[in-house]
Amino acid sequence: MQPIFDFFSSYGMASDMATLLSTLTASLLAVIFIAAVELVFKRVLLETINRLAARTVTTFDDILVRRKVFSGLARLLPPILVHLLSDPVLHYYPELVSIVKDVAVLYLTFAVVLVVFASLDALQDFLATRPSAVRLPVKSFMQVLKALAVSVALVVMVSKLMGKSPVVFLSGLGAFTAVLLLVFKDSILGLVAGVQLSANNLVRVGDWIEMPQYGADGDIIDISLVTVSVQNWDKTISTIPAYSLISQGFKNWRGMSEGGGRRIKRSVNIDMNSVRFLDEELLGRLREVRLLKGYLEEKERELSEWNAKFSDGNVSPVNARRLTNFGTFRAYLAAYLKNHPKVNTSMTLIIRHLQPTAEGIPLEIYVFSREKEWAVYEGVQADVMDHVLAVLPSFGLRVFQNPGGFDLERAGLSLGEALSSRQESGRASA
Repeated sequence: MQPIFDFFSSYGMASDMATLLSTLTASLLAVIFIAAVELVFKRVLLETINRLAARTVTTFDDILVRRKVFSGLARLLPPILVHLLSDPVLHYYPELVSIVKDVAVLYLTFAVVLVVFASLDALQDFLATRPSAVRLPVKSFMQVLKALAVSVALVVMVSKLMGKSPVVFLSGLGAFTAVLLLVFKDSILGLVAGVQLSANNLVRVGDWIEMPQYGADGDIIDISLVTVSVQNWDKTISTIPAYSLISQGFKNWRGMSEGGGRRIKRSVNIDMNSVRFLDEELLGRLREVRLLKGYLEEKERELSEWNAKFSDGNVSPVNARRLTNFGTFRAYLAAYLKNHPKVNTSMTLIIRHLQPTAEGIPLEIYVFSREKEWAVYEGVQADVMDHVLAVLPSFGLRVFQNPGGFDLERAGLSLGEALSSRQESGRASA
């Protein structure tokens, strides 16, 4: 500064004017120098770094470039240089040095926070590409680190504005613990829930979960520090507090997705009045069913041997064992499902009776479909039930169904015909 001051003093300027012009000239030179350094860093170093990142086989450096981490580092140079040059440039105005330095520190703190944010986003993107990190709540941890960075930055900024050391604020932080816990209650609960969810591998992005109390039934698309977002099957988005997954419970369909099949559990009510013993006519027709040939031959041989041994020649059907159409239908249905190409026969396969009710006797099908995708699975389930309903009459069975309008109309016509016939018979006899 002294040569600049002497230069202006040589033209006979007053001391105050020479001091002001010297400071303005030094400030201009400092601005030009800072701009030149930043330009060189951006044009030369950043372009070199970008080219090197494009040539390497690793993806992390590409993510750093995409997230503009190196560009953020370039923004740190101006406040650092301003802080360093403030003493010599403002040599004649020492009262301004602290103000300029404080402004530089504030801007530097803000720039550092942006660099930290960009770095954490880059790390999150990198971990998202690693299969081992899929089960970890990476986004929640990153949000916690961002919250800590913002908290530290606020402490530094407030301390600079008030002219106090950051240590003073940090030492008195214990007095605000209750307030902080109240303000960050959801974040703390979300962090605890995130740790529990990841430690126990309860949920991951892409899992299908059900949580009726929040209207959630679909795939998880995002797990953050405070909330879990679920895209329902109707394409709506349900937002669930992360801690609710731990405190209230939910259903996760991942076991079905990773397992060998998806369960089909349907029942059809059979009219109990249609259940009867097989007569020779019906038995003859059923012998032609390919899936029943082996079953009928084995059962007929078994029943013949038993009846010959225990019936004592009594021809009463009560004293003999006989085939029923209902039992034969169950055997047929089990054979049909075991030969179905889209049924996983290595998993549970049960055809059973449920408790009879006033609406008939329910016949339940409990099997697992190999197809787990929703639309395809529903098609398999519908095909099975269609076949069951269509083949029942071949066994002399009827489905129980409450009478509808058509049934009542048909019954009314039959009753009317009967009454007309009786009236005609009465007139004829008269």
